[in-house]
Amino acid sequence: MLKTGILNPHICSLLARVRHTNLLVVADRGFPFWPQIETIDISLVDDIPTVLDVIAALRPNFVIDQGWMAEEFLSHNDERIQAKFRMHLGGIPLAYEPHAEFKRRVPAATGLIRTADTIQYANIILRSG
Repeated sequence: MLKTGILNPHICSLLARVRHTNLLVVADRGFPFWPQIETIDISLVDDIPTVLDVIAALRPNFVIDQGWMAEEFLSHNDERIQAKFRMHLGGIPLAYEPHAEFKRRVPAATGLIRTADTIQYANIILRSG
């Protein structure tokens, strides 16, 4: 029985299949459903859990060498929220692109973890290092 780290068996299974340079999406509650991508929905109620909760759980054992977010995240969220994301993503190169371009990357992902995050455009694509 797992006692520490990520306990959700579906997320553990997904992470075990994400290889070097594969993509993983961590999405907010409003992100569209992609039927061709394995989706693990861990939303419970508003903001439980958040995208940052998932990233904090991933970072100790999951190597991330690049991240992408929609540039709309910057225009729709204040400096306090942006700073919180920068802190949680510290050391990970992060690129911002138009939301339409961001969504074009999604079909190449190994899987998607849907959260209950209510922050607009909080979605992030992570590339395994």
